[in-house]
Amino acid sequence: MTVRIEVWSERDFDLLRAANAPELMDYLGGPETEEQLVKRHQRYVDLSAARADEGRMFRIVLLPEEVPVGVIGFWEQTWNGARVYETGWTVLPGFQGRGVATGATAQVIEEARAARKHRYLHAFPSVDNAASNAVCRKAGFELRGECDLEYPPGHPLRSNDWRLDLRDPLSRSL
Repeated sequence: MTVRIEVWSERDFDLLRAANAPELMDYLGGPETEEQLVKRHQRYVDLSAARADEGRMFRIVLLPEEVPVGVIGFWEQTWNGARVYETGWTVLPGFQGRGVATGATAQVIEEARAARKHRYLHAFPSVDNAASNAVCRKAGFELRGECDLEYPPGHPLRSNDWRLDLRDPLSRSL
């Protein structure tokens, strides 16, 4: 499956709304309210307008159809006292299980690597989210172990800590 990532823009709100489906938000505390979605969309727009080394959000576009099928990005985060990048994604139902997330993650890795700001890119999928954990493995991340997070705030989440060394030239995804 061939995909392209494109920088998030004002026009992507409907894609964010589609990605807020209950079955897609199951591991993330459930769907957000309309007000929360509006705020999230603005954060995505603002991040994508900021300096590239602060991170970016992208829409995932299926090729050659040119259909938006998901959301992915990377952003700055403090993890265990160090500044790192974090990544996360959502692929719409009907397009899952076809390599879309893995292809988009490979492109986000290259974007984060090109930013040249942080050494590590982390992903924190729920330990129960087999599909997202498989994406991390296929994309070349190293499993560091389980950890406890709150996402969204107030919602405990048992996650896996996957890490990719952006400075390691052998650390390449598919």
